[in-house]
Amino acid sequence: MSTPREADLSKVRTIPVAGRPNKVSASEFATPPAADHSFGAFMRSLPDVLKAADLRRVVDAVVRAHRSNRAVIAMLGGHVVKTGVGPVLIDLMRRGVITDIAMNGSAAIHDYEIARFGATSEDVAAGLRDGTFGMAEETGRGLNQAFTAGMECEWGMGESVARALESEQSLAHPELSVILQAHRAGVGVTVHAALGAEIIHQHPAANGAAIGDTSHRDFRRLAATVDRLHDGGVVLNCGSAVIMPEVFLKALTVARNLNSGRPTDFTTCDIDMQRHYRPHVNVVQRPTMAGGAGYELTGHHEIMLPMLAWAVVEGLR
Repeated sequence: MSTPREADLSKVRTIPVAGRPNKVSASEFATPPAADHSFGAFMRSLPDVLKAADLRRVVDAVVRAHRSNRAVIAMLGGHVVKTGVGPVLIDLMRRGVITDIAMNGSAAIHDYEIARFGATSEDVAAGLRDGTFGMAEETGRGLNQAFTAGMECEWGMGESVARALESEQSLAHPELSVILQAHRAGVGVTVHAALGAEIIHQHPAANGAAIGDTSHRDFRRLAATVDRLHDGGVVLNCGSAVIMPEVFLKALTVARNLNSGRPTDFTTCDIDMQRHYRPHVNVVQRPTMAGGAGYELTGHHEIMLPMLAWAVVEGLR
């Protein structure tokens, strides 16, 4: 039996380290806490590699968009509202940084309940056992009546919810409602429903025509807003794995259809706890192929979004 061949390592060619391209330099390493304990110092202490570098790039893009009067659109999933980060988004709206809010139906429901009752997020498993999951009377009736009024008055779904909250005699926490505070601040707020996917669609007061009319009006409003992303705007998809990436892709193609291929050259970022197909291709990848940059930041909303907001405010200085 013959002896197996072995590579002769004595003949291997080597190269000097000085001539080798390196992806990481010591100058990019993190620094430990020092005398300055400010948030700005914390951001500067992060290593300038991988996602820390991407976070800085997204922050810089948001700051540049604000200074150049470009749109910064924040798209929200329901979990973002439930985890209590609404106040930092409201603050960015008041500072004029976030110019538009677009959310799926679950985000609007949680936002409405926080505003009216000061609590949200029921025990799904417990309610499912006896058929009471999603059957809250006040939530279902209040929102469906808002949509019906919105259809009659030609309001979008977001505007309909905001006006319904404004008309309530007593709200538990109006200051925490992203929808209401966006409306009061003059920030565009749109809601994009998925029929049958939201608890209020099983309520006796549900009106499919009103849901469709107000949500489709908001789609048209978002498509008209997307044009302001051109040459420097930013899209932040926060915690929506399906609805908002799909809605955004269609709104973008409408905008480009109506505006000779605009908008291009903007920044997108998907911020979520885990990676999903649709945000990757419909937010990060495809929209920026004609120019711009797309990023993905993975982490829990209750950590990532306050960090992003604080970093933006620090950057505005």
